[in-house]
Amino acid sequence: MKNPALTILKILASIPIGFGLLYPFLYDSNAAGLFGELRMFGTVGAIIAALVFLLLVLFYALDLIKCLRLVAPESRRAAPNSVWWMFLLPYNFIEDFFIIFNVSKSLEAEAKLRPELARFKSFGMISGLGWCAAQVVSLIPNEIGAGAGLLAILLWIWHWVFIRRANQVLQLPCA
Repeated sequence: MKNPALTILKILASIPIGFGLLYPFLYDSNAAGLFGELRMFGTVGAIIAALVFLLLVLFYALDLIKCLRLVAPESRRAAPNSVWWMFLLPYNFIEDFFIIFNVSKSLEAEAKLRPELARFKSFGMISGLGWCAAQVVSLIPNEIGAGAGLLAILLWIWHWVFIRRANQVLQLPCA
């Protein structure tokens, strides 16, 4: 653990996230957020939707890991396997910000070695941190949360497309 104080802060910040995830189960409310929306698929449909989503997150995480592996070790701001923290609920809601920040900063550092990456102006920081923030807001069990959830998905897809494009460039021989 490089910075125990930061890790403790992340854990503490995860507590309200955990409450947000549990809210629909703790309080009988018509505004159940994501879980209420999943109910409209029925039990089997909700399970299938959740599994498909987790499978997509797995592929996204693998692309992020690949990205960190493709940048030079001196450009990396985090170990490639640190991306697996994306799967630890509710900690991941906070850790995702750090994962995205580290991937973006790694790409920015790599652009100093590989000028062909310089065309990616924000290095995924805007779309990446955008989906992270929208994901947190999506826990609000009302229309704002539902809208933020949709925004989070759109920004996540935008960021994923960016990561795949960056990985394509990173796989080219150095100029």
